[in-house]
Amino acid sequence: MKLSNNKILITGGATGIGLGLTERFIQENNQVIICGRRKEALQEVSDKFPAVITKVCDLSEESGRTELYNWIAEYHSDLNVLVNNAGIQNWMDISDKSFYDKAKNEIQINVLAPLHLTSLFTELKSLDTVINVTSGLAFVPLTKVPVYCATKAFFHSFTLSLRHLLKSKNIEVIELIPPALNTDLGGKGLHSEHPSVSDFINAIFQQLKEGKDQLTFGYSQMLSKATPDEIQGMFKRMNP
Repeated sequence: MKLSNNKILITGGATGIGLGLTERFIQENNQVIICGRRKEALQEVSDKFPAVITKVCDLSEESGRTELYNWIAEYHSDLNVLVNNAGIQNWMDISDKSFYDKAKNEIQINVLAPLHLTSLFTELKSLDTVINVTSGLAFVPLTKVPVYCATKAFFHSFTLSLRHLLKSKNIEVIELIPPALNTDLGGKGLHSEHPSVSDFINAIFQQLKEGKDQLTFGYSQMLSKATPDEIQGMFKRMNP
């Protein structure tokens, strides 16, 4: 992937890892479009970075995803990079009364949305790169967020297949595998002791410059390369 002179759509680009990617891609001289549900969050980004194009959309709804694609196809048909970043994380137990409803919502956002968007956007003749944001928890689950981990395991597996399936279209597929970072994913303050988003972004951009297509950082590198015995040990430590 070339790091400059792209037109890039980042889902969930107003906060967390998405915002970190937005800032860095702007610094690298790219045109960035971000989308999300909260107009206020998008406005904060556009106030800080006036060149960013924003679009309010609800990716949990099929109609919202289709409307986003149609808008891009009409007004930004030269888009060449799709970043499937938007995701939610629920800390919950299977005995919770709201477990099933929360699980359905996570699956809608973390699985169905990127699958649908990818199938839509690969129809753009200009598209040459898809970046999928998965998680180190795709390899070793944290049982406090059971459905989140399962969705990321699904998305990791799908990304491996997608990389093969899109070779014939000359579309590169890159996987970003973050560890726990200091973001508000799952709730404010839950990840405050973890590394900063900026450290993660610096690390993955160095790997992009090296031409890698599976990008890791810190603990996620260990998780992604762990042996079966190591995975069992990590699981026990993460879930005492």
